[in-house]
Amino acid sequence: MEFPVAPKLPDDVLAKQTALPRRPAPVTLTGRRVRLVPLDLDRDVEPLFRITNGSPITLGDRTVEAYDADERVWRYMPAGPFATADELAAYLRGQLDAPDALPMCVYEVTTDQPIGAATFMSNWPQHLKIELGNIWYSPLAQRTGANAETTLLMLDHAFALGYRRVEWKCDALNERSRRSALRMGFQFEGIQECHYIVKGRSRDTAWFRLLDREWPEARLRLQALLPD
Repeated sequence: MEFPVAPKLPDDVLAKQTALPRRPAPVTLTGRRVRLVPLDLDRDVEPLFRITNGSPITLGDRTVEAYDADERVWRYMPAGPFATADELAAYLRGQLDAPDALPMCVYEVTTDQPIGAATFMSNWPQHLKIELGNIWYSPLAQRTGANAETTLLMLDHAFALGYRRVEWKCDALNERSRRSALRMGFQFEGIQECHYIVKGRSRDTAWFRLLDREWPEARLRLQALLPD
């Protein structure tokens, strides 16, 4: 009986295991609609709180009346909604302190105002894999193409650095996130049951992934999702 072994990876691929840092290096990523910059609590917390706390908001020519912040933003996130900006800051500070993450604030290019956040997280350079997570937006940004372009910019950056696998995970009940992952080219891998306890509730987690060899085709799909 033979016991097969996968072929050894090329030396230039294996070299990236030690070349990439555990904490992703700060970077600014700019597209037509959004600009991603490393999160700065002093600069970003107050405006992020204002656009995600359920109060009426206006940005440019868009207005959102009072809304349910839990339903529209925070229901499937590890925390929130937040009663104060200080509570939001404490939540974000934990992500900034993580040794394997780079939280990014998403700015709208036309207004130069924050509209949400996304994070490079669960970074494992030794396995050349990283996750896009902690993704949330103000209702002002929803259905504007901001999420698609943010994902495009982050994936472009990750694969250019040499990662082989990018993961996307969400609460298995979060149908909007699951549809979004599939629409943007991620492949569904299954559900991990009883993965977390979040807000006193058991969470099953849906796993998705995108591989470097799949990225060229997925990139075209993502670009087609962006409004003209």
